[in-house]
Amino acid sequence: MNRIFDITQKDLLQALRDRKTFLFLLIMPIAFTLFFGWAFGGLYKAPADNRLPVGYLDQDNSALSQDLYSLLANSTLIRLNEDPQRSAADLDQSVADGDLAAAIIVPSGYGGSLRSGTPLQLTFIADPSQTASATIQNDVLAAANRLASAVRTATIAASITGDPAGFDSALSDALTAWQDPPIQMTVNSSAIQQNTDANVMSMAQSSPAMMLQFAIAGLITAATVIVNERKTRSLQRLLTTATSRVQILIGHYLAIYALIFGQFLLLIAFGQLLLKVDYLRLPLATLLVAMAAAACISALGLLIGVFAKSEEQTVVLVLIPMFVLSGLGGAWMPLEYTGAAFQAVGHVSPIAWGMDGFKNIVARGLGFDSVIFPAAALAGYALLFLILATWRFQRISE
Repeated sequence: MNRIFDITQKDLLQALRDRKTFLFLLIMPIAFTLFFGWAFGGLYKAPADNRLPVGYLDQDNSALSQDLYSLLANSTLIRLNEDPQRSAADLDQSVADGDLAAAIIVPSGYGGSLRSGTPLQLTFIADPSQTASATIQNDVLAAANRLASAVRTATIAASITGDPAGFDSALSDALTAWQDPPIQMTVNSSAIQQNTDANVMSMAQSSPAMMLQFAIAGLITAATVIVNERKTRSLQRLLTTATSRVQILIGHYLAIYALIFGQFLLLIAFGQLLLKVDYLRLPLATLLVAMAAAACISALGLLIGVFAKSEEQTVVLVLIPMFVLSGLGGAWMPLEYTGAAFQAVGHVSPIAWGMDGFKNIVARGLGFDSVIFPAAALAGYALLFLILATWRFQRISE
């Protein structure tokens, strides 16, 4: 273990003596975070309609189901989101992903059941962990009860007059009376509702984006240390000692990991304290994503270090992945503003998984479970890069 830590300490001292380390790992990410935060600000303007988005699927398509839609559309609490091409399974997935606050499915035969006095139950889909779910459900039940009451009133009126055709006019009068109820409910905030502070939302995009992008840029100095070790034949001399190849690789890897993880901690603190990006809303989740992202990027740095043959080649092998992975992974433009195909391709980049993990915490208001899969994906990339680096190191050190 002492040999490993000696190599780690040596690499850290060499990297920290290079001014480019601080330039890439701290100064540039802070500067570009502020710049892109300002640029992204236009994407996060507060919406004019602050009601909660609720999916709506009408499987009945009757006149009464349309009346229910009208009642819900006039709600001060919810905003109906209707797509005839969307299935019940799609609604369930949208609610689970946090794209919708809840969903309502009107079953086939609903209108006829209302006329018969035995209304079918609406299907209500919601995430029980969201505090707004019960409020939305109450608002939906209130609208359904209003419609049922209006239908009963219209049925009684039609039976008294003996004119079945009078049902429609009586129903219209009853529904009109509900347009100005004595009590109305409104909602001002929710985890599903978009944050009205455009500046905070833009920084929630740019802060993790630039942190991840310039972590890759910072690999230039770390990978150069490994390249110079071979150029000066220090590696060959080291191999004549009792130090094994595995110990050398681990020592180099730990040095890069310490640099990247240290950068993450400093930039997370900067984002939390000065930019008001709420990384500490779920501190353990933030720590998990930071550790997984640092493991992945450090493994990439090790791979570049053992593949590059010169300092110039190191710069090229760092900058090309930085631009490609950052561009694909949503560091320059949020992936949610792109099409489904680009989002799928973008997730080939580990940057996309890092962005998902951090944004699930600071922008989407999701729980700890939402970062487990992104962290696992980053760990998978780390393992892949480490295997390739080990294979390459075995060949160049023979």
